Amino acid sequence: MSKRNGPRYALLGLFLIALLAALAFTVKRAPDAAEPAAQATQPDDSQLQSLAELDGKEPARRKLDIQSWQTAEGAKVLFVEARELPMFDLRLTYAAGSSQDGDVQGLAVLTNAMLNEGVPGKDVGAIAAGFESLGAEFGNGAYRDMAVTSLRSLSAAEQREPALKLFEQVIGQPTFPADSLARIKNQILAGFEFQKQNPGKLASLELFERLYGKHPYGHPSEGTEQSVPGISRAQLQAFHAKAYAAGNAVIALVGDLSREEAEAMAAEVSAALPKGPALAKTVEPEAPKPGLTHIDFPSNQTHLLIAQLGIDRNDPDYAALYLGNQVFGGGGFGTRLMTEVREKRGLTYGVYSGFTGMQARGPFMINLQTRAELSEGTLQLVKDLLGEYIANGPTQEELDAAKREMAGSFPLSTASNSAIVGQLGAIGFYDLPLTYLEDFMGQVQALSVEQVKAAMAKHLDPEALVIVSAGPTVAQKELPPPTDKPAEQPAGVPEH
Repeated sequence: MSKRNGPRYALLGLFLIALLAALAFTVKRAPDAAEPAAQATQPDDSQLQSLAELDGKEPARRKLDIQSWQTAEGAKVLFVEARELPMFDLRLTYAAGSSQDGDVQGLAVLTNAMLNEGVPGKDVGAIAAGFESLGAEFGNGAYRDMAVTSLRSLSAAEQREPALKLFEQVIGQPTFPADSLARIKNQILAGFEFQKQNPGKLASLELFERLYGKHPYGHPSEGTEQSVPGISRAQLQAFHAKAYAAGNAVIALVGDLSREEAEAMAAEVSAALPKGPALAKTVEPEAPKPGLTHIDFPSNQTHLLIAQLGIDRNDPDYAALYLGNQVFGGGGFGTRLMTEVREKRGLTYGVYSGFTGMQARGPFMINLQTRAELSEGTLQLVKDLLGEYIANGPTQEELDAAKREMAGSFPLSTASNSAIVGQLGAIGFYDLPLTYLEDFMGQVQALSVEQVKAAMAKHLDPEALVIVSAGPTVAQKELPPPTDKPAEQPAGVPEH
């Protein structure tokens, strides 16, 4: 992944202050309700007491009027007008992740990292200074499914227009200068050396290779020590021309703009990109061979990664699996995994599980670290917990608690313009309905224990697990029995 931002701290500070004020404002009342001055001087405890007014009902959340259209060049646009702050967030999502690398592993990440290294008449320093002088912020990143570029700027024309012009040059006319290419290659190669000292990263690389084999998701997004040095400027130019084409992009826009202004901006951005169609979607992977791979590594702890193929992002069971996983291991403290592995036995600092829905089937993964001499017993415990959960599903009490937690936290997903623009990018990229955010919460709240149990059993198989461990090979000890007061583990920062 590559992400290099140049934040304007004063602007960001004002934004965060305004956001926190807005969030506090909505605890007691609807955002557009008037409040007499006398009420504004009430002590803080009056605001906290208002939580009781919810009476078990989910808190109000921001209603989004998502507008959508397509540019002349074929880019999909999603727009939400938000007048609360004098700024806008623009995010372009391209089907230009490492799954599009082909035979040149690391090509997508390197192309994305090079975008803001040079444009006609400007080098990387001039580009950074240009955004900085306007109070604007450029961002970029590349992943397995997608690559992104983003712009945050004030919405006043005197800042917006030059910031947008510079952004369009960066995404549409990168020059890929030779000196920057050599420097970034060296940074990536240095990262490979660091990975060799990181057992968690080694385990992750091995896991994806085991899960996906020769599938486009199987190789490291950053490429390899063998592939990166040979990537040429001509290859970067060719990848940019096809993968950053307007027809392969989703434009998400949120902020202090009218529909007319948003249409003009989207048209301008789309026209600045190379011309071309959407790329073919990633093919579905074949089921991997289950089993355990151990990486011997001299450390005090052992990393355990337990996985299997999960679902693609458009699977109709997505809501049921998301809710089911919140009970099992996705919701932090109070989940089955945290309760049994950490709280009752003190075997780990943290243990988590999750489905990653992608264009093709992404992984379902459980990940934790534990003491090396207890790793085999801990692994068996986690496998037993998963098998029992698949067989019997959640209790009604667990499901109700997870629903309440999700209803309470879900408004944060649209609490800021940057959060909304990220949601819009995902909705457009994965071809989800414009009503997805409302639909998702409605689906979650309507789910029964039987539906969640059926979905988990349909998509997970305790006999199909791909397991990778990384740590020392040592004599094993029996696990401590569960207790309300487990023995305290040695102090120290967990290894990552």
